[in-house]
Amino acid sequence: MNTDDLLKRYAAGERQFQATNLIGVSLARAELEGIILKDANLIGANLSGANLEGADLCQANLIGANLSAANLRAVNLSGAELIGANLGGAKLGDANLAGITLNGANLSAANLSGVNFSAASLARANLAGAVLSAALLTDANLSGANLSHASLIEADLSRANLDGANLVGANLGKAVLQGAKLTNTNLRGTSLQGADLRSADLSGANWPEEHWAEANLEDAILPNGKVLNS
Repeated sequence: MNTDDLLKRYAAGERQFQATNLIGVSLARAELEGIILKDANLIGANLSGANLEGADLCQANLIGANLSAANLRAVNLSGAELIGANLGGAKLGDANLAGITLNGANLSAANLSGVNFSAASLARANLAGAVLSAALLTDANLSGANLSHASLIEADLSRANLDGANLVGANLGKAVLQGAKLTNTNLRGTSLQGADLRSADLSGANWPEEHWAEANLEDAILPNGKVLNS
């Protein structure tokens, strides 16, 4: 299906485009609120600036797609593949991205507050300056991710894998990181005031000792390899 066909059918009131082949389609700045693209093939599609609020993109293939500055509020992207996709500046508030694959994706400066990223794969993703306040990132893979200057206030990162992640200047105030893997992470200038790091592994992390008292480190493995017993 080409761009004109989809837009004409949408304008006529159709919303069901499940499993549609839309490889490389250009829908930049299109108004597609509430569209159903479950299982659709959108490899390399251009959806920059598009309004997809409330859309269903569950299990969609969006590898290499351009979703920069798109409105993705309350979108269902659970199980979707966005490897190498560009979501820079996208609005994803309250979206469901549980189990999503975003390895190497660009989410810099994206609004991801309250987003469900549970069990998502975000390895090597660029989340620099992203807003992830109150986001659900339990069991997520964020190894090697760039989270510099990101806002993760009150986010839940329980059991998340942050091995080798860059968290320079990030704000994790009151974040939950119980059992999280923070080995070899860069925490220089990171705020962990009131964060819950119980049973977390911080071995090899770059985190100055003078800031350790800011967080709850009960039973955690400290950057120096010692365990802080309760």
